[in-house]
Amino acid sequence: MCRALRVLCVAEGPERLAALRRAAVSAAWELAPGAASEEEGLALLDAERPHVLVAFGPFPRLVAEALARGIRVIADRELPGAEGLAVAGSLEEVRALVLGARPGGPVRRGGGSGGA
Repeated sequence: MCRALRVLCVAEGPERLAALRRAAVSAAWELAPGAASEEEGLALLDAERPHVLVAFGPFPRLVAEALARGIRVIADRELPGAEGLAVAGSLEEVRALVLGARPGGPVRRGGGSGGA
């Protein structure tokens, strides 16, 4: 069964979250409800089961938990001890990094399907 790529955005405060979600939206994947705090983000890791976390803000616990679960992480900064995260220098880079973060599965550029 194919499952769409799910992307969870977390940013500091509602305005920054709205901007991040606008930068991350795409027809090629499903955007999960976002979070405006680390605590909300941690709760959504369980509830939404995202494939990719886009975290713009100082969220070291959230990033560490996502990485420990095998979730691909895109952040706006390097975080100590967070090996393997992709760093976006701007909002404009988010979509391209999510595209590069896709697992080799059902979602392909252009919205096609295939794989397992």
